[in-house]
Amino acid sequence: MAKHGKQYLAALTKVDRSQFYTPEAAIALVKEASYVKFDATVEVHLRLGIDPRHADQNIRTTVALPNGTGKMVRVLVFCQGEAIQAALDAGANFAGGDELIARVDKENFFDFDVAIASPDMMGKVGRIGRKLGPRGLMPNPKSGTIVPAEDLPRTIREVRGGRVEFRNDKTGILHVAIGKLSFTPAQIRENFVALLDVVKAAKPSGAKGTYIRSVTLTSTMGPGVPVNPTLAQTLTVS
Repeated sequence: MAKHGKQYLAALTKVDRSQFYTPEAAIALVKEASYVKFDATVEVHLRLGIDPRHADQNIRTTVALPNGTGKMVRVLVFCQGEAIQAALDAGANFAGGDELIARVDKENFFDFDVAIASPDMMGKVGRIGRKLGPRGLMPNPKSGTIVPAEDLPRTIREVRGGRVEFRNDKTGILHVAIGKLSFTPAQIRENFVALLDVVKAAKPSGAKGTYIRSVTLTSTMGPGVPVNPTLAQTLTVS
């Protein structure tokens, strides 16, 4: 069992692990219990009633957080021709074709958070999949990161504005960052609602029993706060 420091243990005393909190109370407690000196990330952990051993029960999708993530997202776009300048004009940090692929392959260039590609580039991008894949950077249609050239500007703006890709881990749990502690409680709540709406819509047809089994809110290095899963699923934007 991992050993925790005095500050964490002091923060943990503020959380009653024997009870469920309303989403609003949990958000307030996450902010109160944080002890780090930086603007910590607020995270949601959802344990789902899915069997990750079955491919058709795995969840991989995206959510557009209405208030963004609070993080500057570096975007790289694999494209060619006029689409390169269009991508840069839309806010891409890097855009290009063969030369960019070679840079990733030969120079191990990974100074970006999201990679987007136009379909005509995937034959070449696939050759560096062994490098992009393990880092979660391989463009994929399920995550909305393979799009026609004409849709690149819109996709880039969405990604920079707060679109987050997520997938369950091998135990059926989702771990998703939904903002920063500096966000207002209302902003965190709105992002939380947006995430839950997407998760509910993505419920696999093969999932049996209770779908969202537990909900935990936390911040970087802070204690987890258990949220009433029934209340969480009935949340709406107020």
